[in-house]
Amino acid sequence: MYKHIWRKYVPVLKILMKKSEGKPQTLDLNQLDFEGAGVKKSGTRFKIEFQRGHVSNVIHDSPLAVELSNQLLEDDSIVELLNSKNFIISLNSKYQLTIKEKP
Repeated sequence: MYKHIWRKYVPVLKILMKKSEGKPQTLDLNQLDFEGAGVKKSGTRFKIEFQRGHVSNVIHDSPLAVELSNQLLEDDSIVELLNSKNFIISLNSKYQLTIKEKP
């Protein structure tokens, strides 16, 4: 359902994941992308924790988080990053996506 939204952000997210070592990276997403897909502002907040290449927290309550994790896990170079480092990816209600390395 939200595949088309996340697909366009995956190349940028890959770069930010590589740059996130030691410093969290933030990306301001286009709010219109989400509103056009019927996402209500209250439904945008989520946190995905990747550990050893897998999602390690419960995200099934957030279709946005589930689709983002699916898109990231379909990209081979991102999977390599996820296997080598642990990450936390979160989205706030201001449509700001933050990527940071998890210690």
